Amino acid sequence: MGYEIEGRLLEVCTCNVLCPCWVGEDPDYKTCDTTIAWGIEKGAIEGVDVSGLTLAVSAHIPGNILTPKSWKAVVFVDERATAEQEGVMLKLFTGQLGGAVADLAGLIGEVVAVERSPIEFSVQGGKGRLTIGKIVDADMAPFVGATGNPTTLAETVFSTVPGSPVYASKASQYTRDGSGHGIPSVDLQGHNALQGHFRFAA
Repeated sequence: MGYEIEGRLLEVCTCNVLCPCWVGEDPDYKTCDTTIAWGIEKGAIEGVDVSGLTLAVSAHIPGNILTPKSWKAVVFVDERATAEQEGVMLKLFTGQLGGAVADLAGLIGEVVAVERSPIEFSVQGGKGRLTIGKIVDADMAPFVGATGNPTTLAETVFSTVPGSPVYASKASQYTRDGSGHGIPSVDLQGHNALQGHFRFAA
């Protein structure tokens, strides 16, 4: 039994706009500190309905983002998830169920903690907001092209939503308290963010 989920992505990091990591270049400041959240709007994993739940990863990336097993990450599971829902979400996002998600999971070398947390994940009028307990707080909005549509990145060498385009965005603010997990803390304004839709299936 496989999985099929779809929803939205919110992502912030310490790189400048636009983030070089997505085209395979090194981070702007040699390392990257990112928080990525997948808000699942609907879908099931191994027959377990996970609609309405969010999973997030907050990571320190010491160099090129494509280096296998290089990320040091904390995984946050939506506190509303049941034990069964948490189990299948972790199974998927740690790569145990294969597919494009497994390729992404293969970049993580060390998971320093898996924690349940209240996660606020919202996109209204194109503006995204992400909070993870008292650890992460970010607001972002996409760039808009001459036609009035969001500026889109596609066919990138790296993606946190494999198979889908993303909207290039800017975070008006991004704070992270990494002190409890041995990763850098962040307090920035006007740096890179990304938004998008995803559909993962295998």
